[in-house]
Amino acid sequence: MKQFESIDVELLRKYDRPGPRYTSYPTAPVFSPSFGAKEYRDEILRTNSAEDSSDLSLYFHFPFCDTLCYFCGCTMLVTHSRDRIREYNSYLKKEIDMVAPLVSKQRNVSQLHWGGGTPSYLNPDEILDIGTYIRNRFSFAGDIEAGVEIDPRGLTFDHVKALRESGFNRISMGVQDFNPKVQEAVNRIQPESITRDAVNWSRKLGFKSINLDLIYGLPHQTLSSFKKTVDTIIDISPDRLAVFNYAHVPWLKPHQKLIHQEHLPSPELKLQIFKMTIEKLIDAGYWNIGMDHFSKRTDEMAIAQKNKTLYRNFQGYSTKAGCDLYGFGMSAIGHFKETYQQNKKTLPEYYKSLTANSLPTNVGYKMSADDQIRKTVIIRLMCDMELEKAAIEKQFGITFDDYFSDALYKLEAFVPDGLVTLTKDKIVVNGLGRLIIRNIAMGFDAYLEKMMKERPIFSRTV
Repeated sequence: MKQFESIDVELLRKYDRPGPRYTSYPTAPVFSPSFGAKEYRDEILRTNSAEDSSDLSLYFHFPFCDTLCYFCGCTMLVTHSRDRIREYNSYLKKEIDMVAPLVSKQRNVSQLHWGGGTPSYLNPDEILDIGTYIRNRFSFAGDIEAGVEIDPRGLTFDHVKALRESGFNRISMGVQDFNPKVQEAVNRIQPESITRDAVNWSRKLGFKSINLDLIYGLPHQTLSSFKKTVDTIIDISPDRLAVFNYAHVPWLKPHQKLIHQEHLPSPELKLQIFKMTIEKLIDAGYWNIGMDHFSKRTDEMAIAQKNKTLYRNFQGYSTKAGCDLYGFGMSAIGHFKETYQQNKKTLPEYYKSLTANSLPTNVGYKMSADDQIRKTVIIRLMCDMELEKAAIEKQFGITFDDYFSDALYKLEAFVPDGLVTLTKDKIVVNGLGRLIIRNIAMGFDAYLEKMMKERPIFSRTV
């Protein structure tokens, strides 16, 4: 079965506008500094009652990289000092020691993720050391989904072996583009051979899922050059793919000024590259999960979507729904029960809090009842591509059409283009609607209009 009959570039252009990615709702700009370390600690204790049997998800942020990729939108720092990395790990352990005793030992960790920065910038001994430290302080489920982000540059077999021995079974790596001219323009020289080495080592060591990231819209990209990259990716045959739209936001990420805007593909060319990429991946047997994510149809992510058990959090799409997420490290974000929390965003602030034996909370947020209803609707639409109104009514005791009359009115704009079907009982996302699901979800966002007036902080939806 072909997922899309055709891809109408004009239709995609019509809906291309800034919008949230909804890895959380409300989104991070709503978080407030009035929610601090005390509030975070109180919420941890309140939500760890003996009756709470929900599993845990742990995220660890490793901010350091060897070089700066000019396109990067992550919270990262360039360093060549191993002492600086070891210092960070010691503070990370201190944060673990402050949080772990507050978390019920009856709760299993069923999801683990290391992000960055570059977690594989740790040397193999450091990977094993921090990996063991984490495992000794939490209870881990046997069927854990444990993912780690790596950079093939500077990677050795021993790095991948150390990650596998630390319990990781999923691995993700950035490719962006194999074209040397593009790589030079974004300061990320990564020959195809080292990417293949990283994939082959991961397969040899038994990683059950391999993800590769691509970015379209980078300088000097052409339709023919990126086609070669996509053909190579299909030959490598990862289990999952993320194909991101490059967000050129130098007012938010000043280092992006190092990318010459005149070298970026035009909006028209960018859409043509996007169209070509989707068509080739679908023809190669990949399934579009939603937005920019693809997986093989036999992958757990595609199966979870079919079974309506897919979830979405700060790591993107996940097969582990219902976990409480705790974030560790500089800038890390957590979400459990009705609470969001983000750590200090700079190393000095992060270190200062931990030195004072205070949790390093920078901002946080306590969700309202309305937030929880809207979050559930947005997540289910983004994961299932449809929504049963009765399920929301039963869960929250509302009359859906009355509660969301404004949102339903906004959704009517998608109907003539065949992107959404509205019935008495359901909302169904059709065809190319999967590619602009962010736009569809935006209709349910109670904060968006005010945020968009204040500052253009979001990437474009296509």
